[in-house]
Amino acid sequence: MFIVGLTGGISTGKSTVLSIFRENGVAVIDADQVARKVLEPGTRAWREVRNHFGDEVLWPNGKMNRVKLGEIIFSNKKKRTKLNSITHPKIQHEMMKMALKCFISGHSYIIMEVPLLFETGRIDDDQQLERLRNRNEVTEARAIQRIKCQMPLDQKIAMSDFVIDNSGDIEDTREQTEDIIRY
Repeated sequence: MFIVGLTGGISTGKSTVLSIFRENGVAVIDADQVARKVLEPGTRAWREVRNHFGDEVLWPNGKMNRVKLGEIIFSNKKKRTKLNSITHPKIQHEMMKMALKCFISGHSYIIMEVPLLFETGRIDDDQQLERLRNRNEVTEARAIQRIKCQMPLDQKIAMSDFVIDNSGDIEDTREQTEDIIRY
C-alpha cells in the first residue's frame, strides 16, 4: 500500500489528471475538496478563520467566501501563513482518515491531489495565466500574484518522479496518465 502525490501549479490541469485516474478505478483524494469540507460553517477551522479574518470572509449565508479570502491571503504572506496554520493540519488529518478507509476497502494505492506538495506537470507561463484568469475570473494582476505565491514550476519538475506534460490536448494528457497507472 502506498500514497502517490499529484501536484502542480495553479491552473495546470491537476483536476483533469485526477479525473483520469478516477475513471481508471484508482482511489483519489482531492485536497481542495477536503479544504472545502474543513471550512464548512460551524466547523472548528471555520470558527478560527472567522475569528482571525472577520465576517468579511463570509457570505451572508455563513459559508466561506473563498474569493474574498483569496484576495486577502494572496496579497499578504503573513495572513496566508496564518490561514495555512489553521487549515493545513485539519486538512491533513481528514486526508489521512480518507486514505485509511481506501486501504481498508482494498485499494493498493491512492492518489492524493495536493497542490502545494510541489507542482509537477508543465504548461507555459502564458497558458497557466490564461487558465487561471478564465477559471477564477480574476484580473491579470491578481492571477500573477497568485502564481508568484507558489514555487516555480521548473524547480518542482526537477523534484518529481513523473511529469505529465498537459500543454497538449486531453487525449495526450489521458495517455500520459494511463502510462503512469500501468507503471
